[in-house]
Amino acid sequence: MDLRFFTAWTLGALALVALVSYLIGSVSFAVIVSRVGAQDDVRRHGSGNAGMTNILRNYGKKMAALTAIGDFGKGVVAVALGRLLFPLLAGEAAALVDAGYVAGFFVILGHLFPLYFGFRGGKGVLTGLGVLLMLDPVVFAILLVLLLPVVFLVRIVSLASVLGYALFPVFTVVVNWLRGDPFLFKLCFAVCIAAIGIFMHRSNIRRLLNGTEYRFGQKKDAPRQGENQQ
Repeated sequence: MDLRFFTAWTLGALALVALVSYLIGSVSFAVIVSRVGAQDDVRRHGSGNAGMTNILRNYGKKMAALTAIGDFGKGVVAVALGRLLFPLLAGEAAALVDAGYVAGFFVILGHLFPLYFGFRGGKGVLTGLGVLLMLDPVVFAILLVLLLPVVFLVRIVSLASVLGYALFPVFTVVVNWLRGDPFLFKLCFAVCIAAIGIFMHRSNIRRLLNGTEYRFGQKKDAPRQGENQQ
């Protein structure tokens, strides 16, 4: 990567992509759906997180579906917009870096710490899936094939989420190396996405180690140990 192309103008273009993506991520569909659909705030209930799983547990499938579409969709939109906006501003440097990775990290950051809703968001799994699909469909497909069996065998969504975050940088390197594409820039942001995703699941990891993590399908009257995964 030729660092001579990273001028103040180019860095400014990346900063703009980051800002726009963060603002998109800050649109918390869980909060909006709960306020419009139930005149309530989902963060007052259950795990306290603004995500699809908490919506599902407290308001049902229809509102959860709307939240899922919104959270997944904003990841898709942010990466697509970042890749469209950056070449218009950066000129030659646009051929050297994939601004989608910058957009992906910051839209997830916005979901986790939404500007419009007191910086209290969800855990970013659905938004992260939308980001991953747009960043690299091959890596997305590999992780899906590997982790879906984990979800249905052990019935612990957080385990698949943590494994997915951990494997994302690994397969980013492998897939791009096999293609013959440069991957250093992509790897840096893939590691950032993985690190913040795993950090946000730290309480889930503790419960996984203790054997007390929530399994989907648990009876509602059973003691619930898990938290929202989205």
